[in-house]
Amino acid sequence: MIDSTRYPRLSRIETPADLRQLPEYELGAVAREVRDYLVQSVASSGGHFGAGLGVVELTVALHYLFDTPADRLVWDVGHQCYPHKILTGRRDRITTVKKKGGLAPFPRREESEFDTFGVGHSSTSISAALGMAIAAQRKGDARKIVAVIGDGAMTAGLAYEALNHGGDVEPDLLVILNDNQMSISENVGALTRMLARLMSSRTLNRMRESGKKMMKRKGFLWRFVKRWEEHAKGMFMPSTLFEELGFHYSGPIDGHDLPQLVQTLRVLKDLKGPQLLHVITTKGKGYAPAEKEQIDYHAVGPFDPDKGLVSKAAGKPTYTEIFGDWLCDQAAADSRLYGITPAMREGSGLVRFSREYPDRYFDVGIAEQHAVTLAAGMACEGGKPVVAIYSTFLQRAYDQLIHDVALQNLDVLFAIDRAGLVGPDGATHAGSFDLSYLRCIPNMVVMAPSDENECRQMLSTGFQYQGPAAVRYPRGGGIGAAIEASLDTLPIGKAELRRRGRSIALLAFGAMLAPAMKAGEALNASVVNMRFIKPLDQKLILELAASHEALVTLEDNAIAGGAGVAVGELLAAQGVTLPLLHLGLADQFLEHASREELLSESGLDAAGIESAIRKRFPALTASDGMRNVG
Repeated sequence: MIDSTRYPRLSRIETPADLRQLPEYELGAVAREVRDYLVQSVASSGGHFGAGLGVVELTVALHYLFDTPADRLVWDVGHQCYPHKILTGRRDRITTVKKKGGLAPFPRREESEFDTFGVGHSSTSISAALGMAIAAQRKGDARKIVAVIGDGAMTAGLAYEALNHGGDVEPDLLVILNDNQMSISENVGALTRMLARLMSSRTLNRMRESGKKMMKRKGFLWRFVKRWEEHAKGMFMPSTLFEELGFHYSGPIDGHDLPQLVQTLRVLKDLKGPQLLHVITTKGKGYAPAEKEQIDYHAVGPFDPDKGLVSKAAGKPTYTEIFGDWLCDQAAADSRLYGITPAMREGSGLVRFSREYPDRYFDVGIAEQHAVTLAAGMACEGGKPVVAIYSTFLQRAYDQLIHDVALQNLDVLFAIDRAGLVGPDGATHAGSFDLSYLRCIPNMVVMAPSDENECRQMLSTGFQYQGPAAVRYPRGGGIGAAIEASLDTLPIGKAELRRRGRSIALLAFGAMLAPAMKAGEALNASVVNMRFIKPLDQKLILELAASHEALVTLEDNAIAGGAGVAVGELLAAQGVTLPLLHLGLADQFLEHASREELLSESGLDAAGIESAIRKRFPALTASDGMRNVG
């Protein structure tokens, strides 16, 4: 429970209705308590950190002035939502964020009526809020709709598609641009420079607002000032972009100045039509280490708030680090290589590459569609682009993957991180579907490594392949296999028989090989490291079907349309009939928990695999020599 002596105001706030009972002069104290509580809570449990610290004052002001949840607040991305959760009835559970059975790391409709729209991916807030505003308007509902977009989300095209539509239909909608110049790493691109210029135009804003107050909104003088304002904006301020899209622009204002925030929002709250308020904030505000090292403090594990983050001891490399090292080695060997990331330099392992090969490194912002088509264009001119992208984010560029790359059979390698179950970030970030959505695309080669060295070999294989290829690998580390520094390749479509057993053959794809080997030992089953989802090793599969009484496929991907289904399709096409068991992810979205917990829940650890096989094939697994894995 919260310490009422340390947090005398926050301890009395169960919902925003309680916040609205306080006098306005106490809001600054509330913000200080929220910020301190956030620091202490995340330090004890881990979670997204810097973005939330940056929106404390904004969150307090919004919930104070708007009648939430009747008025709708739509938060973009969700990195910034922890203060919102603290003020909306989830204060005492904030330390359970990302844990099994705990709070979701992002806004989620099922969790609270204050979470009006579920998020996790970027740049959806304006579209969702616009939809709400249109629906409310059509019903004659006077509720207020506010979208808060930040953390780099304005670098994505979806945000501008929504602004373009919103300016056309002219809803009563307030968009708040929370400008902290950061996503996970620094924002990039011309739009970012435009917003930076807006920050330097506060003097002009003050002149404009002072002039408006000096005259009534009518007559020749008012029309003259309005005309002057538009010319001045065109000369000095890129805010005309928003205004040309139909949104009345206000700002920029200091997002940590609560009195100014409250005063501005109070005016904008009752204005009709589409409004955009530009708010300048600092990611990590109020906690000095997070302000200084904004990238490191974007999301953290537990730490001592008095000491800050400490460097972790070096351990076995993660798949992300293996990719990053391979990329630099391959770039040294081939000058045609380009590295592309949609705003995930750190997460996808491109930090070293960006420093060593800055002329071949391209961070396109949160713009997955552009990243893929950019790669296609490079490939058209003889380049060898490598798109480093999370499985869950590649979904956002599926049309470009099919239409711009695969259809033209272009030479693009996709390094797909966070494939399979990612754990604490939950369903919005799970890479549960990539094998299903990749293997149905003509011209694609699709690979999944079983260990760290095989990952490196597959990346080289995909890079050398003439056409589109994908290597998908999980979050975190592997089994600790020794890694060779070579750029050796694998024969495409060739699987590897790792254990010869009897009766049952386990066909393991990617990370499922390790638990399959344990289960195979217990069941005296044959075990195959499949390596390739497309093309399959048809010869070996048919040989195993002829020499075994049942086949079992294993994958950390949705069973529907996945690698196991590909095996079933092959057998059916060849007229081969034998018992076939598919083990993978069920037809449901999995909640947030650790990767290990989710694998166990899904029956994809060694014990779960053995149990499922014994249950399905009792006659084939009944033997005095059998032992359990567990």
